[in-house]
Amino acid sequence: ALAQLTGMQRLARAFTNNSDGVLQELSDIAVQLCGAESAGISLETFGPEGQQLFQWVAISGVYSPFLNATVPYHWMPCGVCLDRSQPQTLRVPVAHFAAMGLEELPPPITDGILIPWHVGSSRGTIWVLAHGRTDAFDHMDYNLMQMFSDFAAMAVRNQQQQKKILQQTRAAAAADMANGLAHQINNPLQKLTNSIFLADTQSGDASGHIKQASDDLQQLSSLVRQLLAL
Repeated sequence: ALAQLTGMQRLARAFTNNSDGVLQELSDIAVQLCGAESAGISLETFGPEGQQLFQWVAISGVYSPFLNATVPYHWMPCGVCLDRSQPQTLRVPVAHFAAMGLEELPPPITDGILIPWHVGSSRGTIWVLAHGRTDAFDHMDYNLMQMFSDFAAMAVRNQQQQKKILQQTRAAAAADMANGLAHQINNPLQKLTNSIFLADTQSGDASGHIKQASDDLQQLSSLVRQLLAL
């Protein structure tokens, strides 16, 4: 009970102080409280051709070297878990990973708990694994993982909301800058128009007006480039 309380305090601090690190902290706590050799969180994503993939966005323990790796959706138990929308127990031999053509083969999974989570259009799984023991996890571990799946969904939603706010803030700043540049563009544009008109209508040497038009055009071009960079 004390270990669980300490884990919850760590998780609460992660939510408060570092939202970007919540998923990894959640994975670390799962390893500790469930006595797992590995734990992690998978996020469904899509490849350049629209193919379904899983990205391991948080990993602790033996599988840590595979952080941020992507794997085919239908080759992993995570896909079965999401398709069925219910928790799964799992065991995966090394031969399964070898058939995937991975350059570096992970250790076999001799026991594991896999819990689905979803929030909005995002979904994935959270899991704890053993790599040598069978029957490594019990009903208490299952209950903990069910709770952690809700935390994972909440963390992903929080990250999505922060990203949206940041994008809105950047968009508002860009709109303000674009509006200011648009007003700045009006002045050299008006001068350029006047210079061209004078060069075209006045008799005699028009080189002065042409030089002024060239300067105005360069200033205008510079402002347009700034606007396009937004």
